[in-house]
Amino acid sequence: MNKFLLMRLLGLIVVLVTMTAVIFLLRQVVPSDPARAAVGPNAPTSVLEAKRAELGLDDPLPVQYVTYLGQLARGDLGESVRTRQQVRADIADTLPASLELAVVAMLLALLIGPGIAVLQSLLPRPGPLRYVLASATSAPIFLTGLLLLYLLWFRLHLLPGGGRSSFADPPAGPTGLLSVDAVLAGRFLVAWDAVQHLVLPALTLALPMAAAIGRSLRSSLIGVLRQDYVRTARSKGLPERQVLRRHGIRNASTGPLAMAGLQVGLIFANLLVVERIFAWPGTGAYTLQALGADDLTAVLGASLVFGAIYIVVNTLVDLAQAWLDPRVTLS
Repeated sequence: MNKFLLMRLLGLIVVLVTMTAVIFLLRQVVPSDPARAAVGPNAPTSVLEAKRAELGLDDPLPVQYVTYLGQLARGDLGESVRTRQQVRADIADTLPASLELAVVAMLLALLIGPGIAVLQSLLPRPGPLRYVLASATSAPIFLTGLLLLYLLWFRLHLLPGGGRSSFADPPAGPTGLLSVDAVLAGRFLVAWDAVQHLVLPALTLALPMAAAIGRSLRSSLIGVLRQDYVRTARSKGLPERQVLRRHGIRNASTGPLAMAGLQVGLIFANLLVVERIFAWPGTGAYTLQALGADDLTAVLGASLVFGAIYIVVNTLVDLAQAWLDPRVTLS
């Protein structure tokens, strides 16, 4: 276990350093000038040159990269040219909203995906359901979000259409998760309102992940349900639901868990689109605004944070696989 965690920590460092190198090189290719973005389009040449010297943009590329790595080692992600604040502070303000949305989306996916797989296993003819799911999940994420928004907000008025809360003074608690902080503050109406605002964007994020998990679990169940011990359980008279619960789902869960870990990266990528559609004030929307303003320092900082979270989540997935299936070893 200790060796496994140490190797994952080393892997995290290697991946983050590689990400910094790739995005740093992309920053040199992109036709934008951070100094010009910082001083504005109408600043005189003298002010622009002074800003370039302050940012170290006149140094050779290896020197700039080493300087940036030294800043990262101190926890300094740089200063956003758009907000004029430290990127670390901006991410600290916006990340809780994105984490709350991503966690709810993953929980929904982990409920919907296995439910789809079990339903397909119980139905005598699961073909029509499979075709409906394939049609529903093959749409681009922005189209899924707009369709849900049109149907559940504009037409049926069942759920809020955007934002994080309808209240002007939501509680600012210790976790940064609005639904949790509202409960801790005893403001249950605010908490219920926050949950309602979560449903549409979380469901939009969850549907592609649920479909992938459901397909993976369904494929694993087909193999597991053909094993001898499953046939023995059926011959003893156990109902099919008990066979699935006791012998099927747990033994078939290794593959779907791995798929769930891979889908976390997809959720972080889709956050940029979903947060923009639903006016969600998270790091995804912050990154998209930074891209529009040529604020590559903020983009790099957000990418590093998402990359670190992705590796941590996949480490937890590996630990869960080893716990569920003794045949899986942490090596």
